[in-house]
Amino acid sequence: MSHYKPDPNKNVNLTIDGIAVTVPEGTRILEAARKVNVCIPTLCEHPDLCKRGVCRLCVVECDGRGKLLAACANDVWEGVNIVTNNLRILGIRKMIVELLLANHPQECLSCIRSTNCELQTLAADFGIRESPFRHDAADRRPPVIESETLVRDMNKCVKCGRCVEACQEVQTIRSINSSCRSIHYGISAPYHQSLAEGPCVFCGQCAAVCPVGAIYGHDQTAEAWIALNDKNCHTVIQIVPSLSTAVNDALDLPAGTVSPGVMITALKRLGFDQVFNSEIVMNAATAKENGELLNRIKNGGKLPMITVCSAGGIKFIADSYPDLSAHLSPCSQSQQMLSALARTADSSPITAITVSACIAQKFKYLRSAAHSPDGHDTGLTLTVSEIVRMFRQGGVNVAGLPEAPFDVFPGEAPPENKTNFENLRDIQEGIQKSEINLQGTKIKLLTVYGFAPARLIMDSIRKGECDASLVHIMSCPWTGGQQPCKNSN
Repeated sequence: MSHYKPDPNKNVNLTIDGIAVTVPEGTRILEAARKVNVCIPTLCEHPDLCKRGVCRLCVVECDGRGKLLAACANDVWEGVNIVTNNLRILGIRKMIVELLLANHPQECLSCIRSTNCELQTLAADFGIRESPFRHDAADRRPPVIESETLVRDMNKCVKCGRCVEACQEVQTIRSINSSCRSIHYGISAPYHQSLAEGPCVFCGQCAAVCPVGAIYGHDQTAEAWIALNDKNCHTVIQIVPSLSTAVNDALDLPAGTVSPGVMITALKRLGFDQVFNSEIVMNAATAKENGELLNRIKNGGKLPMITVCSAGGIKFIADSYPDLSAHLSPCSQSQQMLSALARTADSSPITAITVSACIAQKFKYLRSAAHSPDGHDTGLTLTVSEIVRMFRQGGVNVAGLPEAPFDVFPGEAPPENKTNFENLRDIQEGIQKSEINLQGTKIKLLTVYGFAPARLIMDSIRKGECDASLVHIMSCPWTGGQQPCKNSN
């Protein structure tokens, strides 16, 4: 086996469809083609994941040889003449898509990924309206809703392996893997369990990279409509002002059309009783965590104190590091804090809804009483796509709406977050070091992006080698300045 390592400082000259191109050594055929605006179709390839060459849609001819090479998994070499499109290649690609469609449900109108599905786009590109191959519906399995967070519809799985790599290599959770061989090859949880029965932390990265509708976030808009139409319930919602930009993009409106004030008006027209600024709620939650941290420092409590951005982080520690559970902060998360802050004078039941850009926020992990003052989580979390869907269902035309202010919490205003941060080092391997000034005390903070680097920190805590006083674990590995996954739904 060759262990030659490409030299990125050395250039390679080649031709692609008769176009001369020069690229650094080690460049994949797919990347070289894109440099000269030659589009090669792909399905299993994803910019944030490794080379796989599973789907074979990107096959090309090199130097007139009979054997075709996968453009996503093979590097260019000096003088090679590459052909990306001829009758033979077109026929192979079309047949691959037809074979995929033969085992794929023909229900695009009801699919969550309709108009945003890579297989649907490929079928349209190749002019395929139906597959000539036999479509056997006898083995269809109903979609499975996992912990009210993810939906698995394995009838739609194209076996590209993206979700497996995101779970196994990027997040190191290993709750999804490939199984069996030949025609029985598929993607499943270990021992064909539900995701909730295994180590899954419901971070949503598998759904973010899935090219079709095989795994996606559970739609809770129906539950939100029920809450909005319950006259005996006080329904409140919290949003981060910056989410208005994501809503603007999702509605494909001119830049700046949807402002935070317009979002508030639109949500009130849907029927929400109050709309609160999520930053205020998070400040209140942070103030409680800061008090807990100072108390631990002064009274010899468990350090470092660990906080998480979603309940999946709690499950990660409970499953993989149960001996370190005492390091977790017992403070309520922002949705529980919203319920407490929005409590009405007549003590009406409250449904607290949060709008988030992340599927991970949907997961509700039932912690022990030691870590959950209320004993359970309440309310719903809707993604940006769900709230946009509600605008459309409710007939709310966001463009042109007047602006409105956020509602104010009853009683005393929540405390502001006075924490001052000083960056000590840029992110390396998904770990950012910072220093916070808390009531005159300088405290070292580690912010960890994703569960792979979180394991490094948890191992160091277990060995007594972590010198930080506060560790914050983020579920998403792409938050730390990296490129986000392109196919979030």
